[in-house]
Amino acid sequence: MNNLLAKRGPRAFGFSSLLLVASLATTQLTGCFTVGQEFSPVRVPEIKVGQTRKQDITEMFGTPWRTGMEDGKPTWTYGIYKYALFGGNDSQDLLIRFDAQGVVRSYTFSSTRK
Repeated sequence: MNNLLAKRGPRAFGFSSLLLVASLATTQLTGCFTVGQEFSPVRVPEIKVGQTRKQDITEMFGTPWRTGMEDGKPTWTYGIYKYALFGGNDSQDLLIRFDAQGVVRSYTFSSTRK
């Protein structure tokens, strides 16, 4: 590409290339991006420690966005995280910890939504 610039000058890129660069720059300047997947927090109060099972959680919230292990026990995360360079950030997060039998042993829910 440097060879092309040296031979033809900066006009070698053309209008479509300029438009692409401007579009990418605008996206970078707005700085908006989202991680995770939407879920409805309406049913969070229905989770009962020691009673609610993995199958119940799946029925309430669907497939977890992320799964993992904590102290050898399964954890599921439901979360949506929206970030913006200008304007407010928006997030909600539900982390559920299960025992070896697949029953909820604890959970945390947090949200920036009002």
